[in-house]
Amino acid sequence: MHTADTADASASTSASATAAVAAPGVLLPRPRTAGRPRFPLVATDLDGTLLRKDLTVSPRTREALALVRAAGARHLVVTGRPAASCREFLVAIGYRGLAVCGQGAQLYDASADRLLVSASLDRELARSVVEHTEEALGAGPLELAVVTAAPENRFVVTARFTDRRRPEWGLAEREELWGAPIEKVLMRHRTVADGLVAAAAERVGAGEVAVTHSEKGMIEVLPAGTDKGVGLQLAADRMGFTPAETIAFGDMPNDLPLLGWAGYGVAMGNAHPDLMAIADEVAPSHEEDGVAVVLERLFAHP
Repeated sequence: MHTADTADASASTSASATAAVAAPGVLLPRPRTAGRPRFPLVATDLDGTLLRKDLTVSPRTREALALVRAAGARHLVVTGRPAASCREFLVAIGYRGLAVCGQGAQLYDASADRLLVSASLDRELARSVVEHTEEALGAGPLELAVVTAAPENRFVVTARFTDRRRPEWGLAEREELWGAPIEKVLMRHRTVADGLVAAAAERVGAGEVAVTHSEKGMIEVLPAGTDKGVGLQLAADRMGFTPAETIAFGDMPNDLPLLGWAGYGVAMGNAHPDLMAIADEVAPSHEEDGVAVVLERLFAHP
């Protein structure tokens, strides 16, 4: 990672605490000092977790986040979206302080609207991984998109990447995707299952890149060593929190490192089975305000 600015970094604390295991739905007892909440750090994904399908944060969830703040705890967004595409959501909920963006590749100061850390992906390496993944699958070309380098972080797609291209997305021919610095590549195949695409990319990447599955039709190729757990640790170290002090919420396989780092992990009711399998608890879905349900239990009567 390239550190753009290390000012306002707080004293780091140890992040080596071992995550405890609990039966689903059972909150573990946590050591706490007088007046300190059980989980002083609440880490949440955005899409499929904090956000509803219409990309809004419900009134109930806003009230639950207010309970978190009133208890003296901190809310940390940990999202696959690059900083440029999550600003509006953070502003809408009055978010302040650090956010982990770009699957852990970016550390963003929402208060100052400034990137503190950003990682880029080597374009020739990315192109090689795409080409060799296609060869391994033997099922025709992949449809591609890239996120351009910070601070622009523009989403640029090939013509058949999706049937519902958003107006703000750029459109490019395949070879044009490699013409400028990028932070990640997104791949999808119209007939091959996401899991098979991801597995092939991991094999051909051979540790030179990170591969994750963020949502249906979105297999992401990132700089090696990038994931939400790494980003969460970076932010938690700056903020002075340990895994045991952290509760995390997510819904997709890219959230596996997020829940794995946190002392207590919550999968949404709409989550991918792989995430449900490792979670300490399964909450109601994002459409049913699952994050709020858990936070109300924890913070309404601490």
